Amino acid sequence: MKRSETTALTYDITLLFSVLFLVGIGIVMVYSASSALALKKFSSDYYFLKRQALFSLMGMVALVACGHIPLSVYRSLAYPLLAIALVLLLLVPFSNMGIAAGGAKRWLSIMGFSFQPSEIARLAMIVYLAFSMSKKQDNIKDFSIGFLPHLIVLSLFTGLILLQPDFGSAVSLGASTWILLFVGGVRLRYLLSSVLLILPMIYYVMLNADYRLRRITSFLDPWQYPTEDGYQIIHSLMAFGTGGIWGAGIGKGYQKLFYLPEPHTDFIFSVIGEELGLVGILIILSLYALILWRGVSIARHATDSFSVFLASGITATILLQVCVNMCVTLGLLPTKGLTLPFLSYGGTSLMVNMASIGILMNIGARHAAK
Repeated sequence: MKRSETTALTYDITLLFSVLFLVGIGIVMVYSASSALALKKFSSDYYFLKRQALFSLMGMVALVACGHIPLSVYRSLAYPLLAIALVLLLLVPFSNMGIAAGGAKRWLSIMGFSFQPSEIARLAMIVYLAFSMSKKQDNIKDFSIGFLPHLIVLSLFTGLILLQPDFGSAVSLGASTWILLFVGGVRLRYLLSSVLLILPMIYYVMLNADYRLRRITSFLDPWQYPTEDGYQIIHSLMAFGTGGIWGAGIGKGYQKLFYLPEPHTDFIFSVIGEELGLVGILIILSLYALILWRGVSIARHATDSFSVFLASGITATILLQVCVNMCVTLGLLPTKGLTLPFLSYGGTSLMVNMASIGILMNIGARHAAK
């Protein structure tokens, strides 16, 4: 083995601190946002707190484990991970293991454990793209080699995710793939052409789902639909407005009390804005900025194409989720069911994102050791 494959992991303190700080804030804010809801539904205000704390511990195990696995193993796992993710996505709509909630079937229950396959598919897609593009660097600008195979895999994955239906995750997966293909050197005209070709499909998908059309119209003017589809955005904006500069204080928010839907998941940023104010939001943004800085730095200093693409994909995917979630809560995008990394309640999202950070630190440590 090369020296870079056997050197013990050196933790990136800045990256690790940023992630753990966000996770810690997330545990506190999940409890604050969910206590009333948990008391009503489960007769215990600690229900979501306990689960989020457990998810965080499991995420730390995943981070450490993924940080110590040799990078050569990730190369060899590219296709197996892709196949596993594909099977899991197929099981959601086509087996009795799929779990429906809120009009969508997005979860699997296997041996008593429930998880969201689309989160696993996102990481599997990054590893696959990094491996595939690193092998095809000499022919990456060739349409049939550098673009078409990746487009076919992406279409298969997004098609299965849309069956759930989960439009937000499908768009997120497509966007992160587009970014990674751009970084990999795929011709820009292929990428732009794919966007133009997919627009009619997006239009068709939206027309065939009334609730998506209502989301668009309520996004354009939520105040015309204050008790319908504009309800979420209005109360989210009210939360930010109430928070002001310093916030109302942890636990003293009002919008989480059965006004904001899913205050501990999709709209936790709104609760943070109300209870921690502008100061809290700036701290959160600073921590995400540190993750972006370290991710870009690790990608720039990586010495092989696989590591460059893997680090770039992980960084882009996490920050894309951050941007989409924050824009939704601020009324800058139509509502999507995407969580805020490291902060929102959710085991699959938290553990996959922390595992991704472990891989990112792994890349930084291995190449720094050379």
